[in-house]
Amino acid sequence: MLHHQFNHQQIEKKWQEIWQKQQVFCFQPQKNAPKYYVLEMFPYPSGKIHMGHLRNYTIGDVVARHKKQLGFNVLHPMGFDAFGLPAENAALEYGLHPKNWTLQNIEIMRQELQNIGLALDWQREIITCLPTYYKHEQEIFLKFLEHGLAYQKESLVNWDPIDNTVLANEQVIDGKGWRSGAVVEKKKLKQWFLKVSDFACDLLQELSNLTGWDERVLSMQEKWLGKSTGLLLNFEIKQNSHHIKQVKVYTTRSETIFGASFIGISPHHQIAEELAKNNPEIAKFITTCNLSSTSEQDLEKQEKIGINTGLVAINPANQQELPVFIANFILLEYGEGAIFACPAHDERDFEFATKYHLPIKQVVQNTFCENLQATTLPYCQSEGTLINSGFLDGLNCQEAKQKINQHFVKLGIACEKTNYRLRDWGISRQRYWGCPIPILYLSDGSVVPVPSNQLPVELPEDIDFSKPGNPLANHPTWKYTSYTSPCGKTSPAIRETDTFDTFFESSWYFLRFASLTPDKPFDSQEISQTLPVDQYIGGVEHAVLHLLYARFFVKALKKCGYLNLTEPFLNLLTQGMVCHATYKNQQGKWLHPKQVDFSSTPPLEIATKQPAIVGRSEKMSKSKKNVVEPAEIIEQYGADTARLFMMSDSPVSRDLDWSNAGIEGCFRYLTRLFKLYQGFLPHLPAQITYFDSTNNQNFNSTQQELLELIHKTIYAVKLQYSKMLFNSAIAKIRELSNHLEKFVVQSPLDANLMAFALESLLILLNPVTPHLTEELWQILGKTNLLAKQSFVIFDENLLQNNTIKIAVQVNSKLRAVLDVDAEITNQELEKLCLANINVAKFLTNSNIKKTIIVPKKLVNFLI
Repeated sequence: MLHHQFNHQQIEKKWQEIWQKQQVFCFQPQKNAPKYYVLEMFPYPSGKIHMGHLRNYTIGDVVARHKKQLGFNVLHPMGFDAFGLPAENAALEYGLHPKNWTLQNIEIMRQELQNIGLALDWQREIITCLPTYYKHEQEIFLKFLEHGLAYQKESLVNWDPIDNTVLANEQVIDGKGWRSGAVVEKKKLKQWFLKVSDFACDLLQELSNLTGWDERVLSMQEKWLGKSTGLLLNFEIKQNSHHIKQVKVYTTRSETIFGASFIGISPHHQIAEELAKNNPEIAKFITTCNLSSTSEQDLEKQEKIGINTGLVAINPANQQELPVFIANFILLEYGEGAIFACPAHDERDFEFATKYHLPIKQVVQNTFCENLQATTLPYCQSEGTLINSGFLDGLNCQEAKQKINQHFVKLGIACEKTNYRLRDWGISRQRYWGCPIPILYLSDGSVVPVPSNQLPVELPEDIDFSKPGNPLANHPTWKYTSYTSPCGKTSPAIRETDTFDTFFESSWYFLRFASLTPDKPFDSQEISQTLPVDQYIGGVEHAVLHLLYARFFVKALKKCGYLNLTEPFLNLLTQGMVCHATYKNQQGKWLHPKQVDFSSTPPLEIATKQPAIVGRSEKMSKSKKNVVEPAEIIEQYGADTARLFMMSDSPVSRDLDWSNAGIEGCFRYLTRLFKLYQGFLPHLPAQITYFDSTNNQNFNSTQQELLELIHKTIYAVKLQYSKMLFNSAIAKIRELSNHLEKFVVQSPLDANLMAFALESLLILLNPVTPHLTEELWQILGKTNLLAKQSFVIFDENLLQNNTIKIAVQVNSKLRAVLDVDAEITNQELEKLCLANINVAKFLTNSNIKKTIIVPKKLVNFLI
């Protein structure tokens, strides 16, 4: 007879309340245990949580719970990244105040996150739009200002004409605003900046220390930092009516100087703007460029156009005259905003020269294909032999570059220079719903910081969104205030009406989680005891924006003397997306899965009974209607089922395809597991004694087999958890539970061995399905919380068959036999084989064309 029923709603609510009441997951800073800080990127409160949230936070929760099992003092907090344009857009669309809209959404999301059963320390919750948080953010900005890391200047910015705000370069995607989708324009504004570029070298060099980061992210950051070593070269300008005497050019291909065809400058170069004052055609051309895309990717794709300035530059290598063009594909932000163009060896220059019938002179010859003519197709490789280049002829590119650089430096017209693509971070945004920048403008023209004892500068609540532009700039009273100088003189002042870029909030929140001091942003001693974050989890879409700025903040705060920390995140996991098949009707409109009848073949649109068009599986999105609401899944199947599916279907670093069959399969498994324990209850002793795995002399073969399987499973699951291969760990757990099911209908095994098996199974599965396992733990008669239970210790003597032999071949010939862990991944196995001395000997100077891996048997390298 069953003593309990598997009512997932009742079970999950029960244990969530108990965990909350007992504050099981509150971080204890003074606890005598090693710390472990696990953090998922905190969400923007746009409404209900989506499947991406469910997967992301389940991953972090499994890590947090398992580390707690291993004896770590775990910090696992949660908060909300609560400023941003969507709140203002909602205010315009629904007539709601951004604060009310945001806080209402937070209430909804907080409850939905709690319904997942996350092991979070809610006492450390952060809401970035509250003055209790952004007060400290304003203080940090003033510290940056004090230490020369923040400054104001007029600059050319990316302007979103729909959102009416400035965007950072990283927020321009394919030439469009990352939120509005509007084509971004160029505009000059006075802006506040942070000196990110001062740390470019450190940000690049320290990437090599981040061995626990996703390789894709490291590569993306390295590319964005964009280190290059080149030559800063002066070109003289022939006498002209504008009295322009020279133009500076930064180049990484100085060896191609003899092939120069023209000089190109950015539409926003100082020379271009000077010429535009008295030349309507040039002014019109610059205006046209300002209305086009600003991203490097789009500049590469769009038509290369320009206008001849009439200026003539002198090539210092051969004294040839070069026309000076203003060209739309040259960025002011890179180098000096000017290039010397060598069309034979650069695709953009080639396209431009072809369009305007400019000379194309080949100066680098392909060593392996001397007949290749770069006048018909550019040869862009930096390897080859110099031709048509005077005293450089016959040298390879590297030799020629070194020689010409020395020549120009000796003449005093050039210097070698290291450049970075990274530019300073413009943090000013022309919007209401953001952190006010604590700056005052006085009537005498001076710019002063708001005194620290007047922080926070709070947003006004009485705001009007009916007028175009920045609501703070239009506010009738808020921006008018007064300033008392250190000598006691009070004068009228106007507040800065720009607010911070919302990435300012997320660039230091991980520090605040660790130290919630009321009178300052954080306590340095508390930070030193808790940071860096041991495991950070979030989407790869934040590889450049958020992660780069967070790294900068840590370095900047260290320079200011407030931190003794080099990097914020020790390990980084970028989880895959949650995908779902897409559906359209016969008119090409997207259909929600609920609008499709899958009982028919082919599936039919329910409303029209016409065949539905089944598309490929894509990331869940509201626009494509291929979304599944987590709240509905949790209501129908339970949080444990949803968590199990998220962790068991595929490796967490890969995309996951949502399927009804998959979620139903996980629910059936948990139902079976519940029945399994019910079936064993009559055979368990009333009082379970400690089980000693070494006391197995009287075990029969069946008992010994089970004992070994338990310990091998414990070993494998611990190993897979440590590698975050949760799907592999769950597969091992299910093997054990499937094995145990065979004994429910058979004669009882040793009672204490059975109890040990059942206890171990619950401990192993608890990080993934915490509610059900907690319930079953209680059913077993346990009085302590499973959430506080230590992980099971395995007996190494019972792992005798946990290694396997792998044959390693090169071109199908045996070169080595390796003893490896039975749970080794293919990637790890390949590395191990390549490191073997005898295998490496046969691969010297060879290119591996193909690697064949037969699981648990052999590896064959084909060369």
